[in-house]
Amino acid sequence: MVPLICVAVGVPVLIGIVWMTNPIKVRRLAVHASADSDRLERDVRQLTGLPGFRCFERPDDLHRAALWAKNALMASGLPVEEQSFGVGAESFTYFVAHYGQTEGPVLVVGAHYDVCGEQPGADDNASGVAGLLELGRMLARNKPRLRHRIELALWPLEEPPNFRTPGMGSAVHANSLALRGADVRGMISLEMIGYFSDEPGSQSYPAPGMSLLYSSRGDAIVVVGNGSSWWFTRRLKTRMAGATELRVRSMNAPAFVPGVDFSDHLNFWAQGWRAVMITDTAFYRNPNYHQPSDTLDTLDYGRMADVVTGVYAAITTL
Repeated sequence: MVPLICVAVGVPVLIGIVWMTNPIKVRRLAVHASADSDRLERDVRQLTGLPGFRCFERPDDLHRAALWAKNALMASGLPVEEQSFGVGAESFTYFVAHYGQTEGPVLVVGAHYDVCGEQPGADDNASGVAGLLELGRMLARNKPRLRHRIELALWPLEEPPNFRTPGMGSAVHANSLALRGADVRGMISLEMIGYFSDEPGSQSYPAPGMSLLYSSRGDAIVVVGNGSSWWFTRRLKTRMAGATELRVRSMNAPAFVPGVDFSDHLNFWAQGWRAVMITDTAFYRNPNYHQPSDTLDTLDYGRMADVVTGVYAAITTL
């Protein structure tokens, strides 16, 4: 009787662990393009060095950041479209660079360029913006042949007080894609990709004991998805892990787990599309989250470049 009880309890637990952690066998990929850590640092430096604070409460400062984002994305060499939308009495803009076929399935990669309050937001989310700009340069320079179109999007208003509202730039973009009947293959949110630590205990988790399944060190990039994005998470994780030596972990979990839906990918889940967040796990690792101490000197640009190289390998081979 006791063995049967152990099996009855143990098998579902094991299945749950496998479903959540999505273990893979790493196979090295032949990657023909690498992200440049110096360019990533330059973009973080420029965005965080703009006058003022690029937050909702400072619309003039946020508009200044929008102009910088537009020019930086156009400098990649890809065609760029912009879309304005209103929230309250103010108008805001998001930008989309296109690469690949004009018809067929779409893969969206996006990052928000606003911050939460009066802080520089180097990791949150100048790191994601810099990563997206570097992806644009890599696509334009290497011209990979794809069977899908890539949209690289820079959005405002991810942060409070607009988080989880229709006023998020990514929500407006997702609704636009849905209205025109786009075949969205998947979506990737670059949300804080620059903070790493090799110190034991530097990584925390939503629930006790999860460090036994993962690690207590904040030395990996994490692909976060929900249940319907399980295979999408796995494919991205496999390609990213094969592209560089950087550790890549993943977690698939319901949205009620704190942090799982804390970025722009939630608006693509709302449309029924597969979507993931690629992240250094924000407040589960970075003590500077939403603080004035979130400065450019706290980031690891070498490992950040590995993240971008991995994302490039993934989006060009899916």
